[in-house]
Amino acid sequence: MLASARFRRWAAAFPLTRPIARRRARALFDLCAGFVYSQVLLACVRLRVFEILAEGPQTVDVLTQRLALSRESAIRLLDAAVSLQLLVRRGRERYALGTLGATLVGNAPVLSMIEHHALLYNDLRDPVDMLRKGGGQGELAQYWSYAVTSDPAQLQSERVADYSALMTASQPLVADEVLDAYPMTNHRCLLDVGGGEGGFLAAVATRVPAIRLMLFDLPAVANRARIKLAAFAGRASTYGGSFLVDALPTGADIVSLVRVLHDHDDEVVRKILRAVRSALPPDGVLLVAEPMADTPGAEAMGDAYFGFYLLAMGSGRARTAERLRELLLECGFDGGRQLATRLPIQTRVIVAKVKSAVKTGG
Repeated sequence: MLASARFRRWAAAFPLTRPIARRRARALFDLCAGFVYSQVLLACVRLRVFEILAEGPQTVDVLTQRLALSRESAIRLLDAAVSLQLLVRRGRERYALGTLGATLVGNAPVLSMIEHHALLYNDLRDPVDMLRKGGGQGELAQYWSYAVTSDPAQLQSERVADYSALMTASQPLVADEVLDAYPMTNHRCLLDVGGGEGGFLAAVATRVPAIRLMLFDLPAVANRARIKLAAFAGRASTYGGSFLVDALPTGADIVSLVRVLHDHDDEVVRKILRAVRSALPPDGVLLVAEPMADTPGAEAMGDAYFGFYLLAMGSGRARTAERLRELLLECGFDGGRQLATRLPIQTRVIVAKVKSAVKTGG
């Protein structure tokens, strides 16, 4: 019935179905126009519209000068931002921050991701071609160089600098969520695998002063982390290597994988989990924190956004919590339990324990 043009015309006219028809028409239009909306947002970020309006409402004439745009172009951008709730009008020719724009002021993690998405949009110019040829051949794959390199441990500092900086900038998005869900106050030593420049460990160190910190990542990344974690000298140790071939350092009673597993295909995930299992003591704990495909109310985030982002990147997929638990069970853990987070669209958390060996009688 929904595929029938005659039925759609009737539904749009009939009073009881008219609101439903209009909502669905709006949803379909938003799907078609989504790229344009994202580019309006990117233009606002690059022109520092939100920072300028954080000073207070501004007139069109003032904004035209500060944005270095023609009056007509400035009004076009500002009106578009109003329609997206990024800005609001204050009188006929004055603009101020809207509800969404205000949340972006000084929000380095989100601003960094908005800028970063320009690479993804370039790769998605022909999505059918990418689906037929496979991902990992565009700008995003070159950016996340470890995803398409046969020997990631050999990557030099200049090849990891950009993505390491992005991960550091975006880490606050998830660190507080994870630590509010699982404070780690009962642990003595944390090993963060794939920990980048140490942003998550720095957040842990601030919250849990007594815990020792260990970080494992590619050698070039670990070198960058050593500098970043210098403030925690005596508590923090960094280790360089590849979890595909190198054993993880031992001594921790909890290991964290923060936004690591979804970057990899199942076989690599199994290698990571088995390496973690080998590094943990019999009472050890594994914490997995990442976006998941079955997040209620954000289903498109997992299967649509991450589905295509990771395809372009050339490795990985967003998994459901159930699938992650299956992989944990395969690799020596108890399957884990989910912990509630305030913003599950940003991250969800599973905590698993090392599975006890089954004793047999003799």
